[in-house]
Amino acid sequence: MTKQTWGMAQEALAQTVGQNNYKTWIEPIGFASFDDGVAALTVPTAFMGNYVQSNYADAILYQLNMNGLQADRLSFQVSRGAPRATPAPTPTDRPVAAAPKMDMQGNPLNSQFTFDTFVVGKPNELAHAAARRVAEGGDVTFNPLFLYGGVGLGKTHLMHAIAHELQARQPEKRVLYLSADQFMYRFIQAIRSRKTMDFKAMLHSVDILMIDDVQFIAGKDSTQEEFFHTFNALISANKQIIISADRAPGEIKDLEERIKSRLQSGLIVDLHPTNFELRLGILQSKAEMYGASYPDVKINDDVLEFLAHRISKNVRVLEGALTRLFAFAHLVGRPVDLELVQECLTDTLRESDRKVSIEEIQRVVCDHYNLRQSDLVGPKRLRAFARPRQVAMFLAKTMTQRSLPEIGRKFGGRDHTTVMYGVKKITELCQIDSHIADDLEMLRRTLEA
Repeated sequence: MTKQTWGMAQEALAQTVGQNNYKTWIEPIGFASFDDGVAALTVPTAFMGNYVQSNYADAILYQLNMNGLQADRLSFQVSRGAPRATPAPTPTDRPVAAAPKMDMQGNPLNSQFTFDTFVVGKPNELAHAAARRVAEGGDVTFNPLFLYGGVGLGKTHLMHAIAHELQARQPEKRVLYLSADQFMYRFIQAIRSRKTMDFKAMLHSVDILMIDDVQFIAGKDSTQEEFFHTFNALISANKQIIISADRAPGEIKDLEERIKSRLQSGLIVDLHPTNFELRLGILQSKAEMYGASYPDVKINDDVLEFLAHRISKNVRVLEGALTRLFAFAHLVGRPVDLELVQECLTDTLRESDRKVSIEEIQRVVCDHYNLRQSDLVGPKRLRAFARPRQVAMFLAKTMTQRSLPEIGRKFGGRDHTTVMYGVKKITELCQIDSHIADDLEMLRRTLEA
């Protein structure tokens, strides 16, 4: 290998890995020798050699082979002095074709998912504030930003809002929003078409990477491997990453521990289930928006309050119900009253009335704590059994209409005072023990799903 060959490879790498990554990791590398298929390069430090080997070895080998050198592997030597960057060859030396670039088009953004249309309440105010901070485009002390919560609580809305705001404030920034499914699909396509280097270069060149529903890459080993290296490269280059999932990183089954660790290194924000006030605010905002499209349809506050009370688990279902009401009232020319609501939304209201049984609560709690049903309802008072039992009693009291004596009978014939004590104990622990609070939140979401 000659210095000229390495110079041409560097020029191509500058176009594929991005200027920041190039200046940090590729430019300081010097040429040493080439022998028996091994390309020897010099680096300032052993750390840099290890990092480049892990993150850019494939890209370097690809460019070397593209420029006529049949290299099989790389070796790195720590130079005694600071290496000087090899000058790029002039056009008279040898013309070099521009490295191919992969389309950086991400998933389409919903034009209605902006900060202006996001209704803020106590359950989502922290997530909204964190998203706003990232969308300002300045230095952020937390990276990545990890948003998690149940279906229809606003994670995707906030991610789209961040992308819209960044594009408006800093149009020169390269913002890439992908669902986890799309990330996996494009990675597989790159493998099939032998364009993995282009795929890596495309991901590493963005300024802000957004991955929605990251739980879907769990169990996909190759996709997780690529996600891990992309994550490390962007964080090292001080690029912002925003991730969403339906649960906290530590609770995503079959997600590699090293990825969980990286995701937990930033700011993790939980979008809590909506309360009545927030749901009512969302309905009022949507009703005002629909009023422009359906000027002949009027909807009273009592109808909005009824919907906010009855449809409590999923904001998308809530908004969909309101859309149906406006469309139905407009088509049949009837006023929107409670009678119309019952007629138009029979299926939605029936689904929202699904009752949770004590038996179902016990089963979910046993699965969560890896207990047998006999241990949960049995007489043993070991802490490993007693605390999950109290959690199950608390959920039975707050999620069903059963009386304390009825709940006690379902837990091995215990007295109602035992149930009262268990409910009180869990209520107190929720205020001081975040693990108990997190367990309850996840169990409640599982039961409501």
